[in-house]
Amino acid sequence: MKLLNLEITRLAHDTFRIAGSKLIYTDPYKITQREKADLILLSHEHFDHLSAEDLEKVCAPGTTIVASPLCAEGIQSLHAKEKLFLDPGAKVSVGKVDIETLPAYNVNKFREPGKAFHPQGEKRLGFVIRMDGTSVYYAGDTDLISEMKGVRCDIALLPVSGTYVMTAEEAAEAVATIRPKIAVPMHYGAIVGNAADAQKFRSLVKNCQVEIL
Repeated sequence: MKLLNLEITRLAHDTFRIAGSKLIYTDPYKITQREKADLILLSHEHFDHLSAEDLEKVCAPGTTIVASPLCAEGIQSLHAKEKLFLDPGAKVSVGKVDIETLPAYNVNKFREPGKAFHPQGEKRLGFVIRMDGTSVYYAGDTDLISEMKGVRCDIALLPVSGTYVMTAEEAAEAVATIRPKIAVPMHYGAIVGNAADAQKFRSLVKNCQVEIL
């Protein structure tokens, strides 16, 4: 779907194909077609975000990978132009695409008492992508966190399924905090959650266009 200046397609789970002057993939998973990406963003090391099988389908010798340091071992054998491992709070430019990294972590989703699925401080990432005059926030696997108050973007890609990430209600709160022009739900239909979570998110969001891709 054309959203502002970019063509954005949700392929599965948290995987987006973002096409403009460059072709960007986020966390490739359940990829069905081979294509050469200019830029791949990897938020963290979990299998549904770092899938070697799927990365092979979109990574080429000219591809730049921007990833959490937690992904280093998992992409060691992957052939790419360059691999940039960034901590939260970093900025990098790849050609005319500007990337800013943010933390992504849980505040109230636990595998057992006191042990979060995505603990704070472990360098899992969200990304703000700026390309062709449009800014996109890809939140990664996260809860509603204080760092979102500083996010400025046109389009926000937000998890909505709960369990490991924000619920639809929390994601709607994130929209109210970030105030994007367009919000897109993600993280449903593969591991946990379904289309009902996306529809619930749409019903809760106020004063913002919601697109279910």
